[in-house]
Amino acid sequence: MPPGARIVVAGDSVMAWNRNSGGSVADNMSAFLREPVGDVATSLARVTKGVGPLSIPSQVARLSPEWIVLDGGANDLREDCGCTRCEAVLDVLVSEDGRTGAVPDLIAGLRGKGSKVIWADYYTAPRYAGTICVGPYLEYEARLSRMAARDAGVVLVDLANVMPSSDLSLFAWDKIHPSPTGSARIARLLADTLRAERAKDGGG
Repeated sequence: MPPGARIVVAGDSVMAWNRNSGGSVADNMSAFLREPVGDVATSLARVTKGVGPLSIPSQVARLSPEWIVLDGGANDLREDCGCTRCEAVLDVLVSEDGRTGAVPDLIAGLRGKGSKVIWADYYTAPRYAGTICVGPYLEYEARLSRMAARDAGVVLVDLANVMPSSDLSLFAWDKIHPSPTGSARIARLLADTLRAERAKDGGG
């Protein structure tokens, strides 16, 4: 973790992918923003039931930077409902009205420490495009949108805007995770969003 980093990236493998080659989302955000960006994201991390660094709440528990950029929930949905009968899992993550659940609790804790939050909503990976797995994620996005609308310090960013499932060059061999180009695209979108939010606040 770079000392004094005002931005930290947390979450699961979408954020952590390409780290070994210096091309993770955090690596690219640091290059785009020209400032240190912390990175605590871990593959297989979950919002619920995770342990240690595999718990997204644990990743950020001791952190209070200016901004935390994170994602999460895919591993919870994949492990606990497998794209079918997901209503109960969604309810644990975030209620239909966006007010309660593990994600709102996580966000409330970060906001209570003074951090602002950019939540990166998932893209549709080519491996799952056109399958029943898309439905739960669309519902998850709708619930997250209602949550974010309640707090000006929380910004929901839809990664699908820069990661169309039709462009295989943006995805790794597994057709789920981002390729180096995909990680850079995600980072650019998040960096641009962060810059715009800082400008609103009159910050640098």
